[in-house]
Amino acid sequence: MKLINLLESISEFVNIGGELANVDITGITSDSSKVKAGFIFFALKGEKTDGAKFIPQAVENGAAVIIGDKALSPKPEVLSVENPRLVLAKMAAAFYGRQPENIVAVTGTDGKTSTADFFRQFMFLAGGKSASVGTIGVISGEGKNLYEGTLTTPDSVALHKMLSELTEGGVNYLAMEASSHGLSQYRLDGVNLKAAAFTNIARDHLDYHKTEEAYFAAKARLFSEVLPEGATAVLNQDDKKFPKLKAICEKRKHKIIGFGRNGAEFTINSIIPTGHGQNVTLTLFGKKYEIEVPLVGEFQIMNILAALGLLVGVGGNLEQVVANIPKLKGVAGRLEQVVATTGGASVFIDYAHTPMALENVLKTLRVHTKNKLYVVFGCGGDRDSGKRPLMGKAAKEFSDFAVITDDNPRSEDPANIRAEVMAGINDKNNCKEVADRKKAIYFAMEQLKAGDVLVIAGKGHEKIQIIGKEHFPFDDAQVAREIGKDLGISV
Repeated sequence: MKLINLLESISEFVNIGGELANVDITGITSDSSKVKAGFIFFALKGEKTDGAKFIPQAVENGAAVIIGDKALSPKPEVLSVENPRLVLAKMAAAFYGRQPENIVAVTGTDGKTSTADFFRQFMFLAGGKSASVGTIGVISGEGKNLYEGTLTTPDSVALHKMLSELTEGGVNYLAMEASSHGLSQYRLDGVNLKAAAFTNIARDHLDYHKTEEAYFAAKARLFSEVLPEGATAVLNQDDKKFPKLKAICEKRKHKIIGFGRNGAEFTINSIIPTGHGQNVTLTLFGKKYEIEVPLVGEFQIMNILAALGLLVGVGGNLEQVVANIPKLKGVAGRLEQVVATTGGASVFIDYAHTPMALENVLKTLRVHTKNKLYVVFGCGGDRDSGKRPLMGKAAKEFSDFAVITDDNPRSEDPANIRAEVMAGINDKNNCKEVADRKKAIYFAMEQLKAGDVLVIAGKGHEKIQIIGKEHFPFDDAQVAREIGKDLGISV
């Protein structure tokens, strides 16, 4: 493919001409070690390094064109642009070309994975060839993981290569998680979206975004810049940021579907917990539905409504899909029951790693707890430290007993992380600090009696624990099951 053909739809390059315009391009990358003859190398500036340092290696490996910011030294094969990441996304889209016909995206602090997965399930049950992309991988309609890796929003080149391959495989309905990192780094620009959803906003990722305002602004880019004008925007009307997002979407002539207890289009009328799920009454576009949902937690009803809104955005049959809600399956590691004890207690795992998510999980399980509600959790290292005491506070307020342990401490001192969490609890009678995560789970499970519930939070589906720079195998679900057998308490 000629360079000029890649640049036709990218306004930054309207005046490119001469010999460079007719250079044959064989690939695109921002990793100098992956450059081959005929590649375009994007010299991107990151938090820790500047891609310009790797230009000599890229040239040595055969780079035909170098693209970077205005600080690059002018040379015949060097193109300088205002926003290299945005150009990379657009160029990757042009290079790989094909995308599934109906792509939707979901952003928010919590609920992205479940919402995307529910959309995938809905479209599969309706007879479509579907998939979802996000934290748990690239999942086919049948529930198989199609690719290695679990990055919430892949980099632009990997993403568009994958979109092309999914299209070749016949996928015509795709749901994507849109992380704040991915949006701020322009990874989703160039994706042809038909609808987008916003689940909620709470404190998270301030180690990267620095302020809550910047974090929200990154999320809002999905609607202010990425989602095309006139497309469908599905917004949590119970969230404090709804008015701001609504204003953004109205300005861009989006078709707005508000959902929640206060939802104008999709309204939750009532939720009655049952032994294995919830009986829910909803009003969808003015029509009332009474549905048995095989999942626990009001937040799951919110995720289902977000997925239904996305389905409407791609022209799906709402009546048909609502009838399939009782067939939905929960996402692995999201409020997943992993042990039922002989004494009548239950052990759940969940991915909750923000104060709001932990609060929601504990509130949800409180309804299903006849006696004491226990929680085991920790906080990740090299991440937003300000949320640690808030996590402790949530555990204190919404559980009966908290066991504070290690999550993924990474390069930080685990003891310091635990101390910051403990500062938010300040109640030695109803908490215990156990550094080793397996020992912490063991301790908590030893305490369980009839009617008790334990939730092990923070890691969910993850299979590793990161200590320093090393990755150790660790699966909360597997560990809990093994401990249940060791204690002789598993059903």
